Amino acid sequence: MLNMLIKKIIISCALSLLFAPVLYAWDLGSAGNYQFEKINNAVYVMHGPLDEPNAANDGFMNNPAIIISKKGLIVIDPGSSYPVGKEVLKEIEKISDKPVIAVFNTHIHGDHWLANQAIKEKYPAVKIYGHPDMIKQANGEQGLIWVDSMLRMTEGKTEGTRVVAPEFSINHSDSIAIDGQHFRIHSMVPAHTNTDIMIEHIESKTLFLGDNSFYKRMGRFDDSSSMLGNIKVLEYAADLDMVNYVPGHGQSGSSDTAIKPFLDYLIHVKEVVQLGFDDELQDFEIKKKVINQFGHYKNWHGFDTNFGKHINSMFLEIEKSAW
Repeated sequence: MLNMLIKKIIISCALSLLFAPVLYAWDLGSAGNYQFEKINNAVYVMHGPLDEPNAANDGFMNNPAIIISKKGLIVIDPGSSYPVGKEVLKEIEKISDKPVIAVFNTHIHGDHWLANQAIKEKYPAVKIYGHPDMIKQANGEQGLIWVDSMLRMTEGKTEGTRVVAPEFSINHSDSIAIDGQHFRIHSMVPAHTNTDIMIEHIESKTLFLGDNSFYKRMGRFDDSSSMLGNIKVLEYAADLDMVNYVPGHGQSGSSDTAIKPFLDYLIHVKEVVQLGFDDELQDFEIKKKVINQFGHYKNWHGFDTNFGKHINSMFLEIEKSAW
């Protein structure tokens, strides 16, 4: 009887351990459960939803990351709002009780940095780093536009969010030491935006790509972007030969996972648009002619919405370069 009781206790404990990560993850209901995953000894990443910000996912959609140092934590892109930042902090505290001592923001799009507010509230001495043009834009009209956009897209779920922009500017080739951890900044703009930085964590050979790369998701290119520039940035990033690459959205991994699929997509878009342009076709004609060549990407989130826009953006860049 005693042996049977001990066996039941062991099975119960094993089941508790097996299901603990799901039970104690951040539960977003239909949008899924989210927690930090260990990438290497010092780096953890929470891989967010691939959907657009909405009421179901509370506006959370990016890949927040933490690097553990001797006395504190360094956070990269904490998330999209004040409420999201508070939830991300709860997940951080499950990994370590060390204070957050620094934050890097990869670019101006608010889904990556509006959670700065929650970090700053809890850790007032935290240093927040970003591209100088991101700091300028976040403290200006763009910051307010992003606050309003997140509120609208989430049907009010991000209420209470305010702009807390980076305070410390960083540029291409800058090297930064934070509590025994070393970082190198890579910035070639415009690419995804005109405010992009990529952060290399030297000790773990990890590169945080921001939205210069996606996996299983299609990003947008706006007036601040350059698709041709994005190709150059990703070729540059792959040549750095890191062990780990963390995209702004989608799964982290080697360059074959986190860079090559999106880079191949951009190169193919460039090739077909160039051919169409040379044949004096319009962008909508090119889209109709080539869309079946991109079957591998049709299951990527946002393909149907963004493919035509990508053709148009590439067309305009190629047209401009031909002047």
